[in-house]
Amino acid sequence: MIRYIVKRILLMIPVIIGVTWLIFTIMYFTPGDPAQIILGSEVSTEVLEAKREELGLNKSYVERFVEYAKDVYFHFDFGESYMNGKPVIEDILQRFPYTLRVASISVCLALLIGIPLGVIAAVNQYSWKDNASMLVALVGISMPGFWVGQMLSLLFALKLGLLPASGVDGAASYILPCLAIGLTGCASIARQTRSAMLEVIRQDYIVTARAKGIANQKVIFVHGLRNALIPVATQAGTSFGTQLGGAIVAESVFSIPGIGTYMMNSISSRDYPAIQGSVIFVAVVFSLVMLLVDLVYAFIDPRIKAQYAGKKRRK
Repeated sequence: MIRYIVKRILLMIPVIIGVTWLIFTIMYFTPGDPAQIILGSEVSTEVLEAKREELGLNKSYVERFVEYAKDVYFHFDFGESYMNGKPVIEDILQRFPYTLRVASISVCLALLIGIPLGVIAAVNQYSWKDNASMLVALVGISMPGFWVGQMLSLLFALKLGLLPASGVDGAASYILPCLAIGLTGCASIARQTRSAMLEVIRQDYIVTARAKGIANQKVIFVHGLRNALIPVATQAGTSFGTQLGGAIVAESVFSIPGIGTYMMNSISSRDYPAIQGSVIFVAVVFSLVMLLVDLVYAFIDPRIKAQYAGKKRRK
């Protein structure tokens, strides 16, 4: 099992390096002068050139990338924000709990709704229950998160006055944004669960369990669902990454002070260090989540543990 974990961690390294290189390259070739953005347009050429020298903007692309990569990988330093002069990592860590809370609740909501919908659809294949479950999933996956958020805000905040429309003022403030981005994840998980369950319930061991007289519910939820959750676990991890992206939109719609709002404000003000740091940080979090999913996958599927145990015995 240790070999499996080490292998997955090593696979994360090229992903993080690739993301760092990609976002740095995009920001490098983006039009605009960071020194001009910081100082404004009413400065002399001498002052502007001095600021460019201070920021290292006069160096070549390779030199700037190598220095930036060293700071990120060895010091976990994303630089300082052009707008407020604070270290970017401090701003990110201050805002990340809001984004993590929204994404985590959304994934849990998607699992709680999507898995039962998928099981119902698979067990009642081609019936009205199957059609109704997949219709709900199709509607959920077709609606953009920002539009759902606005509609929920209009209904529950403006019309009914039941929930706050924006800001973070207690647990009630997370209901609408989590619903807005959780419905899309719910639809994806429902479709994946249905597909996995249809494959599992046709297996011989399910037929044997039913032939032994085991109750149908026990066959479905104990024998069938556990094996069907193997691909669903992967879908849930991918969905978490999608929810992180969806949280960016939801935070903007509902004015939640998370990384999403931070990134949107940074893009508007061309705060390059903040943009780069936010993207890399989200990529690292997503990679760690996928690592956790791989570990869960290994515990659910004993064949993975047996595979690495077998390699160890052969050595």
